[in-house]
Amino acid sequence: MIQSMTGFGKHRLELPNKKITIEIKTLNSKNLDLNARMPSQYREKELSLRNKISKSLQRGKVDFSLYAEVTGEETSSSINAVVVKNYIAQLKAIPETGNKDDVELLKMAIRLPDVLKTDREEVDENEFAAIDKALENALQEVTRYRLDEGKALEQDFVLRITNIKNILSEIIAMDPQRVEAVKERLRKGIADLKENVDENRFEQELVYYIEKYDITEEKIRLDNHLAYFTESLHSSDSNGKKLGFIGQEIGREVNTIGSKSNYAPMQKLVVEMKDELEKIKEQLLNVL
Repeated sequence: MIQSMTGFGKHRLELPNKKITIEIKTLNSKNLDLNARMPSQYREKELSLRNKISKSLQRGKVDFSLYAEVTGEETSSSINAVVVKNYIAQLKAIPETGNKDDVELLKMAIRLPDVLKTDREEVDENEFAAIDKALENALQEVTRYRLDEGKALEQDFVLRITNIKNILSEIIAMDPQRVEAVKERLRKGIADLKENVDENRFEQELVYYIEKYDITEEKIRLDNHLAYFTESLHSSDSNGKKLGFIGQEIGREVNTIGSKSNYAPMQKLVVEMKDELEKIKEQLLNVL
């Protein structure tokens, strides 16, 4: 079953002293393009998180965000009291500010560098195990989203392939008429020249001309490619690149039929097939 590369997953994790939220958004891309945002204390685990995301999502533009909100009394930042007292002493020593109230001095001091100090926290392994599990839940949600989007894409592909098959059936039914029209056009051309021709030689040349514009092989190959596309569409895995290659082969046969047809009604049908195929190619860009 195919998957779309468009997806979204979100999972919240409640810990004793903080709330962690994981969000994953995905869009289509040729390869995996992963952008990760997280607090600095979790950076040491970034590679592990990236590997898990890459293994699960495989391909696409992925935005991964990890938000941590402290809900308890613990915090990694604290006021550097020594620095603040030193700043205030220096501010008092300045004549222009020496008479100001201590509250105003404190307001000034608190905005100066190094007033707040942040202690580097080591990620607790139990906490990271909970984050890792939350990431799995978010990834599963993304996969469900992608599968739902994939079902809609699959329905559209089936419709387009069916339309091309129906048009191909019209072309197959029209082909004898096309051959007769080509013969008649050649005969009329000879008649307009008012030349007497050797009928045997004319028939030989006609056979050569008809063989040159014969589309039997193209019709067979196109029918096979359409069947192969449908078969691959219902395979157990999602392989957008494979479907893309089959789409290219379908396009090659359609173009050849168009160039060989030399018959306006058939060329009109070829244009209709190209229109359906173009819609397939646009949607294939979103398939995993």
